[in-house]
Amino acid sequence: MAIEPLFGTRAQQAFIITIAVQAIVVITMVALTFGIVRAEVGSSFEELGYKTLPCYLALFILAEIFELLMAFDALRSRNIIQLMGIVLFHAALIVFSALQIHETRVAIFGCQAPCTTDPNDLWNKVQRFLIVSPCIIAASWVFLIFWIKQLYAEFGWVIFHVVGANPRFKSMYQFYQIFICLLKFDFFCFVGVTMQLLIVVLSSNSAEFGVTVAAIPVVVILLAGCARAVKHEVRWMMMIALVLMVAAMTYLYKLVRFYEPSSEQQYYSTRATLTVFTVVAFLLLLCSFAIGIKCLRDFDKGLHESKTHGQSYTPVKTQVIDVFRMRGMTERQSSYFPGGAPLQQQISIE
Repeated sequence: MAIEPLFGTRAQQAFIITIAVQAIVVITMVALTFGIVRAEVGSSFEELGYKTLPCYLALFILAEIFELLMAFDALRSRNIIQLMGIVLFHAALIVFSALQIHETRVAIFGCQAPCTTDPNDLWNKVQRFLIVSPCIIAASWVFLIFWIKQLYAEFGWVIFHVVGANPRFKSMYQFYQIFICLLKFDFFCFVGVTMQLLIVVLSSNSAEFGVTVAAIPVVVILLAGCARAVKHEVRWMMMIALVLMVAAMTYLYKLVRFYEPSSEQQYYSTRATLTVFTVVAFLLLLCSFAIGIKCLRDFDKGLHESKTHGQSYTPVKTQVIDVFRMRGMTERQSSYFPGGAPLQQQISIE
């Protein structure tokens, strides 16, 4: 049989189309919410505490683009681990979109400055659009699970293609795939937290704003260096990356600022989302660190070739000659073989 190329099967096409359609619908709903509030409030948009809405819009655009790229990459490389990660990420989007209903309501009814727009009237206008988002994401999540079951059957043999039948190599390669997948989600969570802080909370002339901006290239270099180190098995680089990863976990101290009396008002409109993003980012870093140590221990054990060339997977053709279809021929031609033995089933990989 022939192994189909990228987007060559119904399951692959349906999987990417499901993500693309829900992304368009959700971003449209978020944009409508933002546009309605902006039109009603006018020029005093930021002064009235509605900055959570552009943050909401920016985060969803980032999340949907990130998920679409992750899905394309998973289908291209036939990566089952990454497909599972996308399912978990999509479930997290359901939670995030539900949190935004609460936080948008807090922003509308909790503005500190005088407002000419009736909060109840404004809330009634945007509530329906906010509710549509988690419903659409949840519905698409069910479809994604259905398609991933088919993709699992379609891609399940690829690890064998990359590392062979050795169960030890298979286990090491799976940990490598999990680690690379975690690094990608680490990047998203870091960008998500940073975006919220820059848009909603921090003043552009504050020292914390400068530190937050400066941290962006440092973290990007850290994650990219960590991915390169584990792929090419550069031991010293991997050890430095793991140490820096532990240092990055201290970012959890931000939770104190979200809730301490002296600064809680600064975060009131986005505190729930910031808390979720910060805790998830910490847990992802912790998992990345633990699995990174496992990957470091697997260096120089024969997996380097599979890491560097296994992801450049291209479909291959397989041909199966069915013994039952050839039974008549094998029986007739058995006299041509020593002892009269018939032909056995043949499997060839070209």
